[in-house]
Amino acid sequence: QVQLVESGGGLVQAGGSLRLSCAVSGGTFTYLAMGWFRQAPGKEREFVGGISVRGGRTYYGDTVKGRFTISSDNAKNTAYLQMNSLKPEDTGVYLCAAVSGVVSINGTDYDYWGQGTQVTVSS
Repeated sequence: QVQLVESGGGLVQAGGSLRLSCAVSGGTFTYLAMGWFRQAPGKEREFVGGISVRGGRTYYGDTVKGRFTISSDNAKNTAYLQMNSLKPEDTGVYLCAAVSGVVSINGTDYDYWGQGTQVTVSS
């Protein structure tokens, strides 16, 4: 059973940075595609980005392109979401997800989810 544990959320001022981590256990990390999503109150879950762990190819949602960077450390079985130039509209619960396949913008395509970590960006 694959388990995901996010960490690194918190409160930051607009323009600041945070790095989220998603530690993966119970599976073969390099077979996975990892996705990052966020959920803000009253809004639909949004695809932030993803990474195909084996090849390292990354994908980003339009609202975060150029500000967020996704990476992975295969030795640590961990995916990262580096968030720079944060804006108040980036506030939400950030979740990582995994699937044995390809990165998808649809959350329903993922089999495993972390518990989420809160990111709050103050203006």
